[in-house]
Amino acid sequence: MARTAPRPAPTADRTLRPLGTSCPLCRQRLRNVYFNYRTISTLTAVLRLRLQICWCTNRACERYRRPYRPEEEGRLALPVHEFGLDVVALIGALRYRQHRTVPEIHRELCQRGVVISERSVTNLLDRYDELLALSLADRGRLQRVTREHGRVILALDGLQPDVGHEVLWVLRDCLSGEVLLARCLLSATQDDLAALLREVRDALPVPIAGVVSDGQHSIRKAVAKALSGVPHQLCHFHYLREAARPIYEADRHAKKELKKRVRGVRPIERAVEGRSDPQAEVIAGYCAGAQCLNRRWASAVRGSGVEAAPALDSRGQQFAARGAKRGLPPELTKLRTLLERGLKQTQTFWPAIRAAYAWVHRAAHILKHAEGQTASQVRRRYATLIRALKRSARRVGKFHGALQHFVKVTRSYWPGLFACYDVPDLPRTNNALEQFFGAGRYHERRVRGTKAASPGLVLRGSVRLVAAAATRLRAVSGPELAPTKVEAWKNLRHELEKRRRHRAARWRFRRDPAAYLTHLERKLIQLILPA
Repeated sequence: MARTAPRPAPTADRTLRPLGTSCPLCRQRLRNVYFNYRTISTLTAVLRLRLQICWCTNRACERYRRPYRPEEEGRLALPVHEFGLDVVALIGALRYRQHRTVPEIHRELCQRGVVISERSVTNLLDRYDELLALSLADRGRLQRVTREHGRVILALDGLQPDVGHEVLWVLRDCLSGEVLLARCLLSATQDDLAALLREVRDALPVPIAGVVSDGQHSIRKAVAKALSGVPHQLCHFHYLREAARPIYEADRHAKKELKKRVRGVRPIERAVEGRSDPQAEVIAGYCAGAQCLNRRWASAVRGSGVEAAPALDSRGQQFAARGAKRGLPPELTKLRTLLERGLKQTQTFWPAIRAAYAWVHRAAHILKHAEGQTASQVRRRYATLIRALKRSARRVGKFHGALQHFVKVTRSYWPGLFACYDVPDLPRTNNALEQFFGAGRYHERRVRGTKAASPGLVLRGSVRLVAAAATRLRAVSGPELAPTKVEAWKNLRHELEKRRRHRAARWRFRRDPAAYLTHLERKLIQLILPA
């Protein structure tokens, strides 16, 4: 979009000259040819730069008459950009450290005297992501960081907000917390993931001591193919969640049936909503406690229904005990009737669910509380538990299928459950990388106000997630964003823009399929016509 207002007048002048006086290739003296002028807006002033341009006069040199620009120019602003890198750094800090929206950042910059549009704020935020991610992904820097620990423990996982679209794959070092590679792929096949693992392995100066991931089969095969012999730990959280899924589904069904029969708590709350006496406060407190059925599944080994039922039963017993001594208010009497009726009509569900969850709790206890034990010792203890579970499954009628499913999933995960007990610092779960993704989704929801993560989190996630995580840890200055290799930044920007155009094409097709296909047909006809 064209500018609708003139640029602000310069408030300061500055002359920059190249630091070197000779050509780096042929070592002949450079010749001062002309001056170039450029205006950039910074946080402190609108700078009018006077740039001394030099070139080599040796006709035999490869850089004959190729301009040499002052090195300091790259620490002030990007090529062909109007705003300084200090403005870009401030935009990134406001976005990721203070979770401000684009209009809020625009107002803050205007208050600081920077003349800028909201569209430019969005563009500079993208530049911030690219520059910071590029500096953090510098191979020399990553080699220095990983060499301090002497080894690397990889965490691997993918993020896919939109089913059927790109997947953002992240490989992160568990010891240093550094993201070693973040890349979007259209698929998650064994060969694609193996290529990512080999790329990281070849770039590291230290060996990979272990890998932690979920139980996805393509990941298992890729690790076995690219990192043969490296211990591969499968996440205990994902394992228990998948193994206990039928038990969780039974718990959710029982909780749904219980909620059907405990309806009527809200009317009791509304009846005392306008009152401020102590009795109304007590009634409202009991009603709030009865709403524990609305709590969601807490973790892989805890069901909300099987935990809420005993809580409601204890409240019903408290009502009965107090009602025997003295009369209860009518509202609490009604609440007690609701609870007693609901628990009585669903009492056949809970014993079997509670017994099934007891096996899950025992499994989680063995896997979690194994300090000082070797992998073979934990494997023997867990094998004993699984044999006892199999014997119990033959005797249980209602939950036979659920326990058999637990055994089946355990058999699939078995080779990767115990590596963490022999490899130091190899985590049992991949929750740290899951929290890394969760922090990015939380930031997107907080800034954009959307419930789910935006597709842009994958579209630009390879730079956005990395930049957001680094900015939350420390503030970044403008000179730190200066790219050491401008061509690398241009290539990264080209790849991101290519993915954006690809997604925009899908959006245009959904908006008007006929016009989209007609446009493609015209282009195809032009290609097949003779020249």
